Amino acid sequence: MGIGIGILLLVIGLILVLDAITLPDSVTDVIDAQMIGWICVIVGALSLVLVVVMNQQRSKTRHIEERREG
Repeated sequence: MGIGIGILLLVIGLILVLDAITLPDSVTDVIDAQMIGWICVIVGALSLVLVVVMNQQRSKTRHIEERREG
């Protein structure tokens, strides 16, 4: 997951948690929007943390070129 997907999940989750939009009754009968919202918030936050950690590890990686004659 990239940083864009993490931010998108975070925004969608916050919209669902804060009831910024009202979902139709046919949807709310099937799913709990707040629970789905919290799941999206958690997954989005974890995604952002993983992206930061992975990018930091990439910047610390060194490449050594070895030449052998023979």
